[in-house]
Amino acid sequence: MEIVGYFGALIIGFTLGLLGGGGSILAVPIFVYILYINPVVATAYSLFVVGVTSGIGAIRNYSKGMIDLKTGVIFATPAFLAVYLTRKYLVPAIPDHLFQIGNFVLTKDMGIMLFFALIMGFAAVSMIRKKTPQEEGLEEVQYNFPLIFLEGILIGVLTGIVGAGGGFLIIPALVLLAKLPMKKAVGTSLMIISIKSLIGFLGDVGNIEINWIFLLSFTSLSILGIFIGIYFSNFISNKKLKKSFGWFVLVMAFYILFKELI
Repeated sequence: MEIVGYFGALIIGFTLGLLGGGGSILAVPIFVYILYINPVVATAYSLFVVGVTSGIGAIRNYSKGMIDLKTGVIFATPAFLAVYLTRKYLVPAIPDHLFQIGNFVLTKDMGIMLFFALIMGFAAVSMIRKKTPQEEGLEEVQYNFPLIFLEGILIGVLTGIVGAGGGFLIIPALVLLAKLPMKKAVGTSLMIISIKSLIGFLGDVGNIEINWIFLLSFTSLSILGIFIGIYFSNFISNKKLKKSFGWFVLVMAFYILFKELI
């Protein structure tokens, strides 16, 4: 199972390199159900893996001029603050037992995984149904500051709780709220995901015991995977692959619900 888990690290990076997102949605299930890591620790590890791996993708996009730094900073600032505070104070404050109905007890670990399954479901539907925005926008970049601020806080809190990058929320927001072309939205999203995830991970340092040897080796394989994904992205249809991956994520969401509740 440990070998399967390390192979999963390659898949996480491969998916990020191929789609510009989505790999983070696999990290927590791999840590929890294959490597048997506690969900709170798993979400922390996911933030680190996703942060470093997305950073590699962001550097590649920046070298091609596919990142809008100003938009990224405006969008990400509230998200950075929200994810750090969530990991530092909100997650540790969640009680071990949330509530009990008869013989059914909803624990903190179960609640995190159920919430994660819900987020996975929304991500899957977004990937399956979403129409690809126009590749090139003719409109000048504009900023809807109140909506961008609220979206940043929402994504920061979600990222902090479930350990996922939130690219399926960030990319549409950049396209719709900042009028970025799709390719720049993907590149800018990777930059935001990387910094936001690593800042969130800093909120865990001191709260949990971190196995650095395991975490760095897992992350190294994920980085290898992103380069493989970037290579294959030249030959595989992004649109068809994203839809297929969406169905896979939806099946995974139902598996988590079944695993936790049944």
